Amino acid sequence: MKGREVPYTFKPVPFSSHTLLLEVLPAHGEGRRILDLGCAHGYLGEVLAGRGFQVVGVEKPGLAGHRFPSSVELVEADLNFGVPDLGQFDYIICADILEHLHDPPSLLRDARSRLAPGGRIVASLPNSGHIYFRLMVLLGNFPQHDRGLFDRTHLHFYPWKGWEELFLTSGYRIEKVLTTATPFGLALPQWSHTFWVRFLDQAAHALSRLWKQLFAYQFIVVTRLEESGG
Repeated sequence: MKGREVPYTFKPVPFSSHTLLLEVLPAHGEGRRILDLGCAHGYLGEVLAGRGFQVVGVEKPGLAGHRFPSSVELVEADLNFGVPDLGQFDYIICADILEHLHDPPSLLRDARSRLAPGGRIVASLPNSGHIYFRLMVLLGNFPQHDRGLFDRTHLHFYPWKGWEELFLTSGYRIEKVLTTATPFGLALPQWSHTFWVRFLDQAAHALSRLWKQLFAYQFIVVTRLEESGG
């Protein structure tokens, strides 16, 4: 996962992928196990550990940082070589990680044996079918940004149909889809609390739900194994 040295930070604002990821997971962990793949600095895991989950985070050696939360077990491993054998988990989180891997289908197939019966994979996925992405490519541009849809460390660029096919061919059924929208508040932090930026955020979120293929900035999916009855 070369290049993921760019720091990813926790985004607890309304409509963000982190907020929605946390919303689709149970409010009370009751000792259930969560595996957070590509856990960065452990910010999601820390919240989930506070809910009562047993959380294990996996990150490439040297990238988790010195302030990694003590409530989360850290395992350093390169996910390009598969999911470490750490037992089975009730939930596996893939937050902004699959697009960084050399072979996402291989990781998803590998993760099958790491799911407990009835377990779920919860993932956040960038939308390369977003109107901004389409317009930039149409105009002959393919920028290299530090983050976002044109993140220079992305190795794969899927629209909704591509992500859907990836999970289906890897043996998963998509149970639920949520969407994020163009993050105007994050892009314009100096005006994030103004009426117009809040209005843009809400309007963009409404459009992302109405036409996710074109206006969703990211997809948040909840999936389960095809053969699971959970």
